[in-house]
Amino acid sequence: MYDAKSMKAEEFISDEEVRAALAYADENKDNLELVDALLDKAELLKGLTHREASVLLACEDPERIERMFALAEKIKKDFYGNRIVMFAPLYLSNYCVNGCVYCPYHAKNKHIARKKLTQEEIRQEVIALQDMGHKRLAIESGEDPVNNPIDYILESIKTIYSIQHKNGAIRRVNVNIAATTVENYRKLKEAGIGTYILFQETYHKESYEKLHPTGPKHDYAYHTEAMDRAMEGGIDDVGLGVLFGLELYRYEFAALLMHAEHLEAVHGVGPHTISVPRIKHADDIDPSAFDNSISDDIFAKICALIRICVPYTGMIISTRESKAVRERVIRLGVSQISGASRTSVGGYAEEEPEEECSEQFDVSDKRTLDEVVHWLMDMGYIPSFCTACYREGRTGDRFMSLCKSGQIQNCCHPNALMTLKEYLMDYASEETRAIGEKLIEAELNNIPREKTREICADHLKKIEEGIRDFRF
Repeated sequence: MYDAKSMKAEEFISDEEVRAALAYADENKDNLELVDALLDKAELLKGLTHREASVLLACEDPERIERMFALAEKIKKDFYGNRIVMFAPLYLSNYCVNGCVYCPYHAKNKHIARKKLTQEEIRQEVIALQDMGHKRLAIESGEDPVNNPIDYILESIKTIYSIQHKNGAIRRVNVNIAATTVENYRKLKEAGIGTYILFQETYHKESYEKLHPTGPKHDYAYHTEAMDRAMEGGIDDVGLGVLFGLELYRYEFAALLMHAEHLEAVHGVGPHTISVPRIKHADDIDPSAFDNSISDDIFAKICALIRICVPYTGMIISTRESKAVRERVIRLGVSQISGASRTSVGGYAEEEPEEECSEQFDVSDKRTLDEVVHWLMDMGYIPSFCTACYREGRTGDRFMSLCKSGQIQNCCHPNALMTLKEYLMDYASEETRAIGEKLIEAELNNIPREKTREICADHLKKIEEGIRDFRF
């Protein structure tokens, strides 16, 4: 096993190896015998290496691509069933000292409104999110040691967890903040966070340094090695992601998988989630300035192949993408989506005035949470607000062992039904509640274990009667 402390970013994300993998893919993209063998291997549900995955990404044979999509859908169902976990982002502050050229929060942008939520403002935002029905948040913040120190983040997490409004409560806070120290990761762990998420943006070192010309984020190694420090600090659920469109997508795809392989090899736990954002229009940012944008077809193929190659990971897609794109890739492996999102600092309690715009990027899917929940159920998915794994200690290697063995559904499927029931009783429109009740009844009958089905039915009845002495 590798010694995590001895592995440097340019070793586990080796530019030479990425390029060798891409060359291997080019040599074999038309080798349909090999492609079929790789897909046969993927059907064993053990994943594929970055080299193997690169061959599939390069393959353009329509019949094989259809097989990839069908396999991705099957693997998603085998590992995660028909559940889709719901969350919302909450931006705490857009003060930032970095110079990232693709982000409107960059330090030189003088016309974007700079904001930082007070603890009372956070309280109002959380109540507004609870009144929608959200139970899981991902907090976001620019990097600014003066305006957004770790103590501010920790205080904000404490505030969020303290708010009980009607039947609402935020049961899990995931954190997406800049790379930090082992000591600070320990503090985040002690604060009870769920998953620590950090997007690499791009794994191509030369491009990374050009895209981050100033600020602490300029340090490629410090940023890329953040997950190792997070795990050293006790956070065993981490989330990876790249911003597709900044660099050639095949390079990013191979390197992203190499990072997942590194975490698995060093820590025994791969990424809990992988996010797949694409660069979008934002204040002071024109996505056409970046010449590596990808089509919806390529984007769908990337999503399918991540699911095939890292079958155990949760896959996240945000409201950056349209309803049509989200509908397509949910089928191909996505297991978590945001709903009714705001990418401004605040914006849930009161709509932000246009002249005070603090958005990080434009939102493409502007539907309400109720509309998103209804849409998912129309497609046969169970919108899940469950966070029980975190409270029951099913994180890190414990979660992965259950997931890889296919046993996690014994926990997650009933809990998804019960949290959906809570949502239907407390927040849903009449139309959404009607379709939801039919879905729950059908899904309850599909729970294979009789004892589990009985317990679930009992809790569903208690929820309907207004008894809330348990939490999922």
